[in-house]
Amino acid sequence: MGFNTPAQIVDAAANAGKYKGNLPIWQFLLRGFMAGAYIAVGAGLCTVCSTAASNYLGAGIGKLISGAVFPVGLIAIVLTGMELFTGDAMLVPLATMLGRSTWGKVINTWIWVYIGNLLGSLAYAYIMVNGPFISGNFGAAEPNAFGLNAVAIAVGKTLTYKAAGSSGLWSCFLSAIGCNFLVNVAILLGLAAKDVIGKFFGIWFPIMAFVATGFEHCVANMYFLPAGLWLTQKFPGLVTKMVDGNPWNPLLANNGGLSWGDVWVWNLIPATIGNIIGGMIFIGVVYYFCFRDELPVDTPAPAATGKSVSR
Repeated sequence: MGFNTPAQIVDAAANAGKYKGNLPIWQFLLRGFMAGAYIAVGAGLCTVCSTAASNYLGAGIGKLISGAVFPVGLIAIVLTGMELFTGDAMLVPLATMLGRSTWGKVINTWIWVYIGNLLGSLAYAYIMVNGPFISGNFGAAEPNAFGLNAVAIAVGKTLTYKAAGSSGLWSCFLSAIGCNFLVNVAILLGLAAKDVIGKFFGIWFPIMAFVATGFEHCVANMYFLPAGLWLTQKFPGLVTKMVDGNPWNPLLANNGGLSWGDVWVWNLIPATIGNIIGGMIFIGVVYYFCFRDELPVDTPAPAATGKSVSR
């Protein structure tokens, strides 16, 4: 079955970026919606499978379990051709640097795919918040252990940064760079393989690494953060919930809950910027300079023939 060489991988990535940049807006939105939902599937599974795992297996193994199940989303996206903002942060700029697209198409792609990803993530978060994350208790609904973990994850991705102030923003930003560095390594490894099994494992390992490490992925957070926020709004008693005389979640209690301002200011905005830099600069620009002289270059043919030649 074989695999592609590094230069062939970069050439395929640039062609993928060219293709993506030429999609119409409705395709960005539709494929972006599906990609956001797929990432949310992995994030929701991560929430369920990691619940209480660290209490019995240790923090490191708990993280490993989260990382092991999360990659289902990107595997589905790559194999079914959907549009993910973090991948497009590298692919379309790479195509542009190689003369196969334009910076206008880069911005256009980013805007509409981001919106599509957000809508898909929110839709799946709504399903989880009002489905698997709540249980009935003597006639009244309440968040179950999975729902409580969802809230704790959202607090950990917002209010911990908020408590640290400017250094918290810097931490979130750096974590986002590290995230999309690994996400786009996964994209390239997926392009290296010529068979489904190779693509599966090429994508799985870097994604597992970013999740287990604790990096920040803006599209995954479009699910994690609204899910936790909506649960605190649906069950306001969570904010003041006490365990053994102490607040169940001190940061949540001290901040009076979560807000959309917390979601955007203390995570999604710095995470988005960091993801762009991690994908476009640390992968796209680096691989452009590494392999630009080894790629086939299309040159215009004489006007009389209207054909093109490659060298």
